[in-house]
Amino acid sequence: MMPNKKSILLFVMLLSSIVSLAQTGTIRGEVTNAISNEAIPFANVVVQSTGAGVSTDLDGKYEITDLAPGVYNLIVTSVGFQRKTVFEIEVTISRVAFVPIKLEEVTVEIEAAEVVAEQFSNREEAPVSVRTIGVNEVKRNPGGNRDISRALRSLPGVASTPSFRNDIIIRGGSPNENRFYIDGIEIPNINHFATQGASGGPVGLINVDFIDNVEFYSGAFPANRGNALSSVLEFGFKEGRKDEYSLNAVVGSSDVGLTFEGPTGENSSIIMSARRSYLQFLFQALRLPFLPTYNDFQFKWKTKLNDRNQLTVLGLGAIDQFALNTSLADDPEADDFLENTFLLDALLVNTQWNYTNGVRLDHFGEKGLWTFVASRNMLNNRAFKHEDNNEELPLTFDYVSQEIENKFRAEHKLYLDKGWKVNYGVAYEYAKYNNSSEFKQYSFEADTLVDINFSSALDLHKYGAFGQVSKTMLDRRLVLSLGLRMDGNEFSEDMINPLDQLSPRFSASYFITSNLSANFNTGIYYQLPAYTVLGYVENGQLVNKRNNVKYIRNKQVVAGLRYDFDQRNTVVSVEGFFKDYDNYPFSVDRQISIANLGADFGVIGNEAVESIGEGRAYGLEFLLQQKLFKGFYGILAYTYVRSEFQDANGKYIPSAWDSRNLVSFTGGKKLKKNWEVGGRFSFAGGLPYTPYDVDASVFIPNWEATSTGLFDFSALNSLRLGSYTQLDIRVDKKWFFEKWSLNLFLDIQNALASEAPQTPRLDVVRDQMGNPIENTERPGFYSPNLLNQSSGNVLPSIGIILEL
Repeated sequence: MMPNKKSILLFVMLLSSIVSLAQTGTIRGEVTNAISNEAIPFANVVVQSTGAGVSTDLDGKYEITDLAPGVYNLIVTSVGFQRKTVFEIEVTISRVAFVPIKLEEVTVEIEAAEVVAEQFSNREEAPVSVRTIGVNEVKRNPGGNRDISRALRSLPGVASTPSFRNDIIIRGGSPNENRFYIDGIEIPNINHFATQGASGGPVGLINVDFIDNVEFYSGAFPANRGNALSSVLEFGFKEGRKDEYSLNAVVGSSDVGLTFEGPTGENSSIIMSARRSYLQFLFQALRLPFLPTYNDFQFKWKTKLNDRNQLTVLGLGAIDQFALNTSLADDPEADDFLENTFLLDALLVNTQWNYTNGVRLDHFGEKGLWTFVASRNMLNNRAFKHEDNNEELPLTFDYVSQEIENKFRAEHKLYLDKGWKVNYGVAYEYAKYNNSSEFKQYSFEADTLVDINFSSALDLHKYGAFGQVSKTMLDRRLVLSLGLRMDGNEFSEDMINPLDQLSPRFSASYFITSNLSANFNTGIYYQLPAYTVLGYVENGQLVNKRNNVKYIRNKQVVAGLRYDFDQRNTVVSVEGFFKDYDNYPFSVDRQISIANLGADFGVIGNEAVESIGEGRAYGLEFLLQQKLFKGFYGILAYTYVRSEFQDANGKYIPSAWDSRNLVSFTGGKKLKKNWEVGGRFSFAGGLPYTPYDVDASVFIPNWEATSTGLFDFSALNSLRLGSYTQLDIRVDKKWFFEKWSLNLFLDIQNALASEAPQTPRLDVVRDQMGNPIENTERPGFYSPNLLNQSSGNVLPSIGIILEL
């Protein structure tokens, strides 16, 4: 919603005049052993920079009282355990902040345990390319709209497209190379209106009020996480409150939502939410040709069965509807009539729904943890178009597809003496894919229109095993980790033997000083092509099975240095990376690697391919990050990245993700009286794009069938957009009352009205009623009309968060 400055000022003054400043809040929780789940008595829990703190009781419980409302960091230490800092705990008057904390054991002498644990905090399996993101970093991210995909853009190695989509582009890789987990349960996508065969979409699916923390791997993937080439995101959902019921209501810039949490028994709790967008009303008011509506629902229920066993059940679902604003075609006098007519001719109607349900059982032992995970996820994707957008006329495009996955994973983590750590397990998956397609499509190979009309049904059994061993030595100055994974499936003879997809990985970390470490990782990773590739049918046959499609293979090397300023919550790191791709699906018709696709709506991979594509990505990353310390926080990131894939002639050319230079600075300050200001400045080099084959596009039969331009793939990515910058600003003000609290925020995206260049669109010359005009000098052809696009609007919005 658009803010009214006068009304906001009056509202702020009124609230400020009635808030009582004398009341205080409380942090309460329990400290437990991450391995055995046993309580840790006498652990020290200290509020950073205040001197306030307590020790846990015999049951591992603690309570810190008399804290002024605000945000605090907790430092937790105990002899024999790694030191842990919990960042940005929000304390209010109306509710106790409940913070459960798990500590990991260290296998060192007792008198040195606390010191060593504080100094050596790198992960054994992934000492490089891992970042942890807190929930408040997502919530307050300027221009981020409380969306995790947008918050990731502040990190090194992460690029984005200059549009309103949430495509996650990591280290020059395609958006379909990312994998996502919630509490160890895999989910196929984290965006509404997902691009099938990729991972992007315009709006995030996960409610940030559910998130406890996020671990983001841009490399050095642990062996228990397969099928990823560019990134793995591990979301930790928070537990519902066990002490009281609470309600959170949010009115954001694009949706409204409710979140409820509370106890369901003595040892169990639930958290659940529902959201619905109001974008369709805003887009209609702005005279946009498409009207999206999204809904999502999520829950997490957790119970402690006994001291050794706990059960987690979670669910996540979405219903997405995309309608055309056909009323815009009824006003030929409007300035935007011709542009909207073109878009209405080109856009498909799209409806989607999806869900993921999962169950996780954790069994704690003396020296390890067994985890069993079972889950089911499903995507239903429909895209269609009627002639002249009239539902009473025949369909000119009809696509219906379903993806269903049933998964099981069992793994065992062992923490042994003398610094040994072992993790091993097995995985099984039964998948079903259905596709019904009927439309006309231009064939670049035949240079003519062809009819696409097929139905397919694919059943697939997938299986895998993994193991990883880590060892600390030299008084914990050296950490080594070796992992191995293998995956297979029954799709074809080229994939059935898991030894053909043997995936080794090795990491090493050496502490030159107590704060400076040199880190290294190398590995070979495999990813199964999308179901749209596997299930594509020609002449009644799975054509890509006949083409011997294989797992995509990626060899990676990452090395870097890291320096930790422990007392200031600050880290500086520099990393170099190299990624070498082969077996990438290569389009038979377009003669390009489909690694160049995925940053648009629609479906990726629904075509004949061969596993002959090769590519590479390499670059350098720099990070300077300060977590919240004395009211300040910030991230400065720079990335130089090159991404190249071979064309039909075997020549390396820039891929669609070759942005080269990326700069991002995000920072802010918490002020007195619960004000907070933040900003984000970003710079991105221009992305390559492919020109249109104008003659083929404006040939009347082709245009009537596709209503859009056809690319000249012989000149793949030969043009490049200009670079772009953007400044986003956010201001928050919070009020804390005895029974409730309120957060009012103003967010301004693109405050400097910078224009972000976008790929031009090819239209044809039209008459005043929007009908294409035949070229009198070239009968059988329309006349081309190239529409240069740029997005440079300032987007202010206000949001309200109410906690009861």
